Formats: sequence, structure tokens, C-alpha cells
Amino acid sequence: MGEEVGQHTFSRADRTRYRVRVRRCLDAFARMLSEPHFEFDRPLTGLEIELNLVDDRHEPAMRNAETLEAIADPAFQTELGQWNLEINVPPRPLRGGGGAEFERTVRASLNAAEAKAREIGSHLIMIGILPTLRQEHLTGTALSVNPRYALLNQQILAARGEDLHIVIDGAERLQATCDTIVPEAACTSTQFHLQVSPEQFPAYWNAAQAIAGVQVATGANSPFLLGRQLWAETRIALFEQATDTRSEELKAQGVRPRVWFGERWITSIFDLFEENVRYFSALLPICSDEDPMEVLDRGDTPELAELRLQNGTIYRWNRPLYAVVRERPHLRVENRVLPAGPTVVDTLANGAFYFGLVRALAEQERPIWTQMSFSAAEENFHAAARSGADARLYWPGLGTVPATELVLRRLLPLAHEGLRRWDVDAAERDRLLGVIEQRCLTGTTGAAWQARAFHRLFDATSLSRFEALRRMVAEYREHMHTNEPVHAWPE
Repeated sequence: MGEEVGQHTFSRADRTRYRVRVRRCLDAFARMLSEPHFEFDRPLTGLEIELNLVDDRHEPAMRNAETLEAIADPAFQTELGQWNLEINVPPRPLRGGGGAEFERTVRASLNAAEAKAREIGSHLIMIGILPTLRQEHLTGTALSVNPRYALLNQQILAARGEDLHIVIDGAERLQATCDTIVPEAACTSTQFHLQVSPEQFPAYWNAAQAIAGVQVATGANSPFLLGRQLWAETRIALFEQATDTRSEELKAQGVRPRVWFGERWITSIFDLFEENVRYFSALLPICSDEDPMEVLDRGDTPELAELRLQNGTIYRWNRPLYAVVRERPHLRVENRVLPAGPTVVDTLANGAFYFGLVRALAEQERPIWTQMSFSAAEENFHAAARSGADARLYWPGLGTVPATELVLRRLLPLAHEGLRRWDVDAAERDRLLGVIEQRCLTGTTGAAWQARAFHRLFDATSLSRFEALRRMVAEYREHMHTNEPVHAWPE
């Protein structure tokens, strides 16, 4: 949904035409996979971080358009809610200090943006869900002023045919109803991109799916929603429910959700795009003028606009991406499982753990996905979202073990080896993976710190719940700007 789209009214003929065109795109994509089309000689990694805006009271600041104007940096763009922004970091290889350069770039960009935003009374904060959000913030007026968001809201609710019902049972229970998709905007994430060849893609996607639970366990940072303490990574449950186009009856029939972990290991990237076309009706049946087969016949690269748009409205936690840059197509795995924050160094540590571990597992002689069921990977994912660092996860050869023990005993050495294969120098590997190690040794993720800080402020004082949450967010933002990793924050 990163593409700009205007307001549309869709007819039955539009949907029929779109179905034909998206299937023609799929045929063209299959042909491209059988021929040497794709750029992968110099694989790049990428990074996107979604941000929240708060005012001086650490309440949501519904001012992203004004803040963007003040920041005046093309790396920043709007997101769904008026209290959201996103920064897109230019891609680069990991070798030759690429990780350190990511960190310098993000810190410099965020510091400059914060200085400019502060002049108009806004502040940037990296956190999975802003704890000071309240029900009154989640109305249609909070949508960003961009036609594509209003259109997406309209089409999801039309497909669903009823209001959204959010029900999450965790440390406390939340039950809420909303007549817009604005609750989705509460979910702010970090997205890692990894460019791979068509031949490599299945192994890297399967590996990313296998470790999704481990990533969430070590990186959880979303324990609060609408004043309630829920899951360690409540963002997972919220996102799954806030974009669900299915009625209760369709759920009972086994219709697949648009926020989807998946249901099987794959042997080709084509499997995922084919599932998109076979299982999901069009949310936004917008057609381009391109005939992708004609483009291929004349030796050029097709945009595959309909296939890409369809893919952009199906929210896999590890999403396949097709893109064209300088007339050369490439493929990427987009890893979407992690929340934003707590700090830039925490974010880059999460990235180092992911990029290293996924490469080591993708290149194993006996792949991990041949030793565990797909359903076990999905169960790990949701167990980690519920319990964070306290989760117990299944891993072949170990059985069901504490997530922190799994990381310390088995996965950190693999991540080190994977980063070595990416030509990341030893000092950088030790520094970033040392952050993951300390989180596991101390049991302190962003979610754990938030929960402990909140209870310190709320349980033994006369502060109201929302005042305690406000003060916790204020402390969080102060520590965030030090760029000290969360395990070192005072409590």
C-alpha cells in the first residue's frame, strides 16, 4: 500500500477486469522466474521504521502533515494514522560497515527530525504501540489526509460488512468495537528487507518464518493498548484483528485472513504470489495500462502493478516483494514481525540478529524447515507474542524450551556465523549481538521494561492509570534519546 492511489468507486466490471489482469501478471511473473531477469549480484538490505508522534503531555499528536512539512526530509512519509510517520532508510550491503552506517544514518535523521518537530510541539517516539492512546483517538478523523487511507478503510469495512471487534486476553482483558480501521495505525513496526535471488528466496523465506517467534520473544515492545496490559507484543493480535475482512461466519468456514502467517513451507516465491491470487479477492481493483507479456516480448521489465497492489493488501508477517529499480527487477523478503524501538541501537541489534540468523539457517545442509512443522513455527510466533522473553518455544533437537535459553545456547552462535558470511566485522557482530545476549540474560525487552516501569508508577502511588502511563512514556522517550539499549535502562 505504499503506492499513491486516488479515490475510486469500483464497479463489478472493475473487479472482473482486475482479476483477469492480476492473473496475467502472475503468468508474466512465472515466465520471468524461468528466465535470467533478476538483479541479485550485489544483495542489499533495507530498513523502515514506523514512528509515533506525541505532544508535550505524551498524548498522541495528530499532526503528521504539519510535522512532515517541518521535517522537510523525503526519507519521512505519512502512515495510516495522523500520529504516525515512517522513515525509509536507503538500502545498502551489510559488509564494509553497512550496519554501523545504518545506525549513523537513522540516528542522524531522527535527531534532525526531532529537533524540527519540537518547534511545532511534536515529538517522535519509537514504540510498538503508544500506551497513551485512548478509544477516543481511534476515530475516522484520525486517518491521515491521503485518499489511499480513506479508500482502504472503505474497502476493508465494506468487505467485512460490520464493525471491527477487538478482543485480546492477556494480563488484562480488552474488548472494543470500532467503525474504522484506525486501530491498525496503533501498530508501529520495524521492517527489514533482504534482497535475494529467485533460487535463494524459498530458503530465506522459510528460515524467516521459522525464527519469527524467536524474533518476537527477544524484541517485544507492545504491552499496552487503550490503557490495558495485554500481550508482550500486543501489536500482533491487534494487527491481525484490525485488518480482518472476514465476518464470524467466514472465519468459521476457514476463509484465510489478510494478516497471515501462512500455512506451509514453500519451494518457490511463485507459491506466495499464486496464493495471493487464488485465495484473496481484490480490495483495491485498480488496473494499469501495462500488458506485462507485451513488455517482456520487447525485452523490457514489467511493473506488474496489479500483482504488486494485490500483494500490498495481504499482510504476511514475512512478505515477498517484487520491485523494479533502474529498469532491473529484484526480489526481497520483507520481515515485518518486529515492533519499532526501543532505541536505534536496539533496532540495529534486532536487524543483526535477523540477518545473521536467517542466512545461517538458509544455508544449512539440513534445513530447519525439514525438521519442524509449519504449525510449530506459527505456534512459536503467537506464544512469543503473548509472553515475550518468558515464552517457551519449540526447536528441533531441544524440544520446548525457554526462548532465552534457545537464543543463548543455540541461535546466537548461528547469528554470529551468518553475519561473518555477510562480511560483518567481528567487533560489530559482538557489539550488536551482545545487545540480544544481554536482553536474554536480564529478561529485559522493551515490553518488560514498560510493564515494570508502569507498575512502579501505578501500584504504590495515587497516580491514575493514564497518568502512570503518561509518566512511563515520558521516561521511555528520555531513555530512547540516550541510545542506550533497553536492557541498560534504569527502572
